[in-house]
Amino acid sequence: MSPILEPFTLGDLTLKNRVVMAPLTRSRSSDEGVPPDFAVDYYAQRANAGLIISEATNISPQAVGYALTPGIWTDAQVEGWKPVTAAVHANDGRIFLQLWHTGRISHPDVQPNGQSPVAPSALKPEGMAFTKSGMKPHETPRALEADEIPGIVEDYRKAAENAKRAGFDGVEIHSANNYLLEQFVRDSTNKRTDQYGGSIENRLRFPLAVVKAVTDVWGGKRVGIRLSPATTEPGKTPLDSDPKATFGAYIDALNGFDLLYVHTIEGVTQQTRDVPDEVDFGQIRKRFEGAYIGNNQYTLELAEKDLAEGRADLFSFGRPYIANPDLVERLRTGAPLAEAPKAYWYGGGANGYSDWPGMNGPVAFRR
Repeated sequence: MSPILEPFTLGDLTLKNRVVMAPLTRSRSSDEGVPPDFAVDYYAQRANAGLIISEATNISPQAVGYALTPGIWTDAQVEGWKPVTAAVHANDGRIFLQLWHTGRISHPDVQPNGQSPVAPSALKPEGMAFTKSGMKPHETPRALEADEIPGIVEDYRKAAENAKRAGFDGVEIHSANNYLLEQFVRDSTNKRTDQYGGSIENRLRFPLAVVKAVTDVWGGKRVGIRLSPATTEPGKTPLDSDPKATFGAYIDALNGFDLLYVHTIEGVTQQTRDVPDEVDFGQIRKRFEGAYIGNNQYTLELAEKDLAEGRADLFSFGRPYIANPDLVERLRTGAPLAEAPKAYWYGGGANGYSDWPGMNGPVAFRR
């Protein structure tokens, strides 16, 4: 038995193994941000993971950056998530909701009334936005006024409360991949001169206010956070000028909230595990007082090696879970992994989403 596949205690949660299903944006929700009925099957089939982190879920209409992504700000969205969490629990799984605000990685076509996306500063990102009418170049965002920021903090608080109503076991704050919170953290995207910009302390002010609001709802031991100090995607954003100092200070401040875990993208999402010299994941692991989840192109062998060397406690798998609902059993038996063509990743219906077979046919689950 691989130690990765043995039970693990995470805070007050007993997990079946150290395998985490990473958040996977699949763009199957309605225009109103309600997850589809077949999302129940999709998540229940994958409840073999020790912990599921849901697809990134918008905290407000302003937070939306991609068409057909789910939300957690309306009663209808909460009701849409309830059968998902119930099915995961019926299959002895655990599931956290990832709280998301995309900031400037958005487009007026997916914003309320066609308004401009918001950001710490009016800096246009490179890259394309996914809208209902296809891919479109990102546009220059509007810099948030200082008096708007407390309202977004309250959006996070309400989203955390709604996640509890929907039956989730906890929440993960998305502070990675160059979305709004990380846009404030990095000095490459935050050029503000007020209390939310300039010094590291100022750049962390808004993200830490979000962490406080969310932990006020859940308590630290049911809250995790996702970071990506080395990631340039989406939008090809430059790194912070001093990632070691910035993210070291971030981790030290996060320790004050007694968070359950930090979930770190090691390298550049979907591209490489190579890490630039100015980023130190070992520092994050050593300084953070909770559990550490490693992510990005893990195999069972690499996870076993990193566990043995004390580099991480849990390991999240993303793309392998798309076409392998029985991923844990495949890892256990050494069976080959199926590959999902990229055409199935985003958009569409149940096909290529909740209809992937296991090694021995359809994956049995309780609904």
